[in-house]
Amino acid sequence: MSTRTDAPTRREQILREAARLFAERGFHGVGVDEIGAAVGISGPGLYRHFPGKDAMLAELLVGISERLLEGGRLRVSEDAASGAGSPRALLDALIEGHIDFALDDRPLITLHDRELDRLREADRKRVRQLQRQYVEVWVEVVRAIHPDLPEHEARAAVHAVFGLLNSTPHLGRPGVRPDRAETAALLHRLARGAFEAAAVRT
Repeated sequence: MSTRTDAPTRREQILREAARLFAERGFHGVGVDEIGAAVGISGPGLYRHFPGKDAMLAELLVGISERLLEGGRLRVSEDAASGAGSPRALLDALIEGHIDFALDDRPLITLHDRELDRLREADRKRVRQLQRQYVEVWVEVVRAIHPDLPEHEARAAVHAVFGLLNSTPHLGRPGVRPDRAETAALLHRLARGAFEAAAVRT
């Protein structure tokens, strides 16, 4: 979800390559030397940036949880500052932001699914706490659009939409990715449809 346009720092390069390698081969299947080689430095040189692989994994998973929450809160504040106060436009902005993450940071989704339990307890709790706060940002917006939707159902719908959007590592054949714009548009329609369906009372 980053909007940075400047060149990544060496630390960011290391994290990006570590995420890719961990996602492809598993945390224990990748050595420090291989991560170093991917960014053009010796394995021992990585220790100037990180004390070890565990620290890289923690920064990746805590970091993306922080960025998602910050991005969600920023969109809420921007909507409030605009004076428009449009919950539907805000929901669209939240969906778009999460789709950007899901399409651009696929290795982090795989890492979260496979390696979260490898984090230290304190880091794992931090990730969970950030994720709960991120969910609540969405729940508030969904219920502003659908006030008759019970809170627990709104929360379940948000989790279901996250599962839908976070399916991106499984899209397309190996080595072939579908068109980004088309995929983003499809995911957006599906997410909006899921929330509308959740609000239908039978």
